[in-house]
Amino acid sequence: MCGIFAYKGNGNAAEIVFNGLKKLEYRGYDSWGIAFKEDSEIKIIKKAGRIEDFREKLPAKSHFAIGHTRWATHGSVTEENAHPHLSNNKNIAVIHNGIIENYAELKEFLIKNGYKFISQTDTEVIPNLIQYNMKNNNFEDAVKNTLKKLEGSFAIAAISRDSENIAAARRMSPMVLGISKDGFFISSDVPAFLEHTNQIISLDDNEMVIINDKIKIINFMDNREIKKEPETINLDFKESKKGKFQHYIIKEISEQEESIKRAIDQDPDFIKEIANQIENAFGVFFVACGTSYHACLSASYLFSKIAKKHINVVIASEFRNYRHFLTENTLVVAVSQSGETADVLDAVRAAKEKHSRIISIVNVPGSSLTKLSNEVIMMNAGQEVSVLSTKSYTSQLAILSLLAYASIGEFEKGIGLIKKAASYVDEIISK
Repeated sequence: MCGIFAYKGNGNAAEIVFNGLKKLEYRGYDSWGIAFKEDSEIKIIKKAGRIEDFREKLPAKSHFAIGHTRWATHGSVTEENAHPHLSNNKNIAVIHNGIIENYAELKEFLIKNGYKFISQTDTEVIPNLIQYNMKNNNFEDAVKNTLKKLEGSFAIAAISRDSENIAAARRMSPMVLGISKDGFFISSDVPAFLEHTNQIISLDDNEMVIINDKIKIINFMDNREIKKEPETINLDFKESKKGKFQHYIIKEISEQEESIKRAIDQDPDFIKEIANQIENAFGVFFVACGTSYHACLSASYLFSKIAKKHINVVIASEFRNYRHFLTENTLVVAVSQSGETADVLDAVRAAKEKHSRIISIVNVPGSSLTKLSNEVIMMNAGQEVSVLSTKSYTSQLAILSLLAYASIGEFEKGIGLIKKAASYVDEIISK
């Protein structure tokens, strides 16, 4: 999973973005880079390897910058393939998450028009296509016209030597804005800028934001301007620090007693309504990937034992094979810690094509999965930095267990049993 971080404001942009990328390390990466404007030129620092190994002094002049952590997809792990990528004239820098499905076609078009490529990535077509479109447009319009040509999933941020703005956009890849009195932030994930602000705006598919001393959001496909108000995210910045623990995974294992209790601290009427939908649906599918999939498997046994209810548990990457069994009376329960798991989102979109009802169990407010769902059960597990899932798994299992009890009218019994189980966690892990 790649990570994007960008900033425009009164602070030292290069340093703020560099530190923001450190907060995205948990997403995994093999190379990283930042781009900023200094002395009327676009400057780039990018390296293969770890951010913490970088010891050089960062420039202090720039007040806007973009940064990226990369997992190699198109092309090997090299500095040339690391983001940001520059246009041929070196005036435009772009960072990108996702896959540009028609990059070969766009690359061929650009080569025929005299453009040269130095990387093996699909991303490099984007700054060059922006450069091509700037022949007759300003930077913002050139970005918009470029976005219209892209096929696939992407989250993109771009800067230009000829503009004081940051342009960013998304389609089926996460992107969230942070708003503070000292500036604006763009990130793949809220915790990366949580030390600066908890005021956020989530971008939806096909939305583009122009950031200067204010923000302007448009739909880049039809040019509609979109008004959005910031929302407050109640996440504790301290949760993203290891504190007294040597490793995040140890910290998160130790937090499970409290995270399980938070997971079941739900509106009783809401949980009972969801449980009623599960009980009365014509076919119920639990859909997830990885550890969340195993939580669903465990929960299916509980539903069978407690509620005498059969649940179809399907790994999300295979869910489209089951679409013929979906109707408007089918209920799909999609489970994802991040709310951005690509296969889960694809599965939910397939279910929505059949007008099935979507319930999601998710940990990240404002994530893509929450926007696709009819109802959302928040896990309230707090940030999970470790790649290996711990408290998210037990939180998911706690919620699904509570739904099993609620579906037979025993909500209070379920609460009591789950709290009792949670009280044993510290004793068990201490052994």
